[in-house]
Amino acid sequence: MKTHTKLTQDNLTPKDAHNILVEGNKRFYENLKLQRNLQDQVLETSKGQYPFAVILSCIDSRVPAELVFDQGIGDIFSVRVAGNVINEDILGSMEYGCKVAGSKIIVVMGHSKCGAVTSACNHVELGNITGLLSKIQPAVKSIESNGTEMTQEDIELVSEKNVKLSIERIRQESQILADLEKEGQIEIVGAMYDVNNGIVTFY
Repeated sequence: MKTHTKLTQDNLTPKDAHNILVEGNKRFYENLKLQRNLQDQVLETSKGQYPFAVILSCIDSRVPAELVFDQGIGDIFSVRVAGNVINEDILGSMEYGCKVAGSKIIVVMGHSKCGAVTSACNHVELGNITGLLSKIQPAVKSIESNGTEMTQEDIELVSEKNVKLSIERIRQESQILADLEKEGQIEIVGAMYDVNNGIVTFY
């Protein structure tokens, strides 16, 4: 499997990029990953990088984006933070990935059984974690009922809502990315990864 070049990256549409991720995830959960020479890819990418996708996902150890989408070295920008939340640095990283480095798709990917989301639902407060979890609270507030303990099903709904709110924040807080999307140069899409079976469902 060859590494992306400027030519292959330039010739991809956002829809192509989306399809590459869908096909890669299918290979992953069917355990049919492509054969790659990683040392060759290290050598190739030492001359420059042309990733086709930016993927914001959680730090959860069960959700490594390159593996989940069966991609190699130099194929994706992997942006990771607990709860796949948005902040200024993440927006700047996404803007670099798309506007400067030419990626064609941004995926915000949450996942089932997310510890950060569960902690936000339980209103955990601890050091710098408190500020991080506060970014998930809008999703919590949209799902929780007054005074009743949240069920596991409720928590999964919060995970999904959190992805959707993160996408809204990208569009509202990054004029660069919003304009690229309007011009059809990139796609911004949400997804959920199921830790039980390895399947990514796109919204």
